[in-house]
Amino acid sequence: MKFILLSGGSGKRLWPLSNDARSKQFLKVLPTKDGSFESMVQRVKRQITKHVGEEDIFIATSKSQVEILKSQLGNNIHIIIEPTRRDTFPAIALAATYLYSVQKVSLDETIVTLPVDPFVDNEFFSIVKELEAALQLSKADLGLIGIRPTYPSEKYGYIVPAESTGNYLVVDYFTEKPTEEKAKKLLAENALWNSGVFGFKLNAIINKIKQKGLPTDYEQLLHSYFDLEKISFDYAVVEETKNIICIPYDGSWKDLGTWNTLTEEITSPLIGKGIVAEGALNTHVINELDIPVTVLGVKDAVVALSPDGVLVTTKEKSPKIKQYVEEHQPMYEERRWGSSTVLDYTMTDEGLEVYTRKIIINSECNLSYQRHHRSKKTWTVISGLGEFLLNGSLTKVSSGDVLYINEVDLHSIKAIIQIHIIEVQSGIGPIDEKIERIAVDWQQISEKYISHS
Repeated sequence: MKFILLSGGSGKRLWPLSNDARSKQFLKVLPTKDGSFESMVQRVKRQITKHVGEEDIFIATSKSQVEILKSQLGNNIHIIIEPTRRDTFPAIALAATYLYSVQKVSLDETIVTLPVDPFVDNEFFSIVKELEAALQLSKADLGLIGIRPTYPSEKYGYIVPAESTGNYLVVDYFTEKPTEEKAKKLLAENALWNSGVFGFKLNAIINKIKQKGLPTDYEQLLHSYFDLEKISFDYAVVEETKNIICIPYDGSWKDLGTWNTLTEEITSPLIGKGIVAEGALNTHVINELDIPVTVLGVKDAVVALSPDGVLVTTKEKSPKIKQYVEEHQPMYEERRWGSSTVLDYTMTDEGLEVYTRKIIINSECNLSYQRHHRSKKTWTVISGLGEFLLNGSLTKVSSGDVLYINEVDLHSIKAIIQIHIIEVQSGIGPIDEKIERIAVDWQQISEKYISHS
């Protein structure tokens, strides 16, 4: 059994903490038993690995989320990178061809696809594992997980069953996001919320890819990915499939996609610097900035601060934030080696772009060995200890050192003890587009690119 986790999202509904590179599943705001915080994707991976091995988990995502996935889940996870976002069918098709033509997975293998961010009990994944036996027993082409509704929601699609056969239901039809009145009627028909979980044999999706005239070889599909139709798995596959079963799930299931739903699971009224003082009932402050925030007498509100901006909203109105957020370069990014925060940006009258960033490189992590073709940089080491590689020459660096990197200089840095750097990068833009990465792994860099003369 193989799991394909779909990691996407634009990050607008949980602005300003989320952005295109750090959408909702990556926000470390969910409390853990040891008093720390974890993200939705960390929580889901922890839950799944209680049921299957890490080698059986694959994550389909866009290029912009690769670094943060490696930062939060480690470098050993299987990541299938979409060159551009084309909706859920192309993402699942690309992952399926990867399993088929690269991993050489058997066509009889059960594949389960699911969003990377459901907020569920551990029991949910036990139910998901039952899809394998249910598909085998029923000979169905597709298996779903349906959630027992707790109220007539207008936010979810519904699965309407035809009959019950043992531990699974035979699906009659689907209804997309109904009115509240229609949802009440659906509940009377024992309809279930559609959780977005799909189970099928690998052979079924490979045949569907062939039917649509698409290549089943991973590299070929990757090459033609920009030309694929933007279409959901529901429309491309589910609506064309007749023999579908569904396993009901009676436990807790939530979509933590807005501030009002997410804060229901945040146990502390304050994360970060600040004070939530008297009269601030049912108010949450999430502060990623290094400045204190004090909230007095504001009820039922969310105050969220990050390098991308500041949000002050009532919880009732918080889902509307998406329509007010404009596209812009993320000011904060979590990377496989640490994090990068834009502190200041200036463009001169002559067209010179200047970025000032705070860069944190975690212990035993390193930047790739790279060069820039349009910019130069100055690094001031604020704290920590590391090794700086410049054009093959390696030197030790520590607090107070100032490092100069000119255009086309090959450079990298590895932290022995976590390093904090202030970077000033300048050039004629767009300066970040012309980066040539030579190597990523420090051992490879050491063996091939450090001069020992």
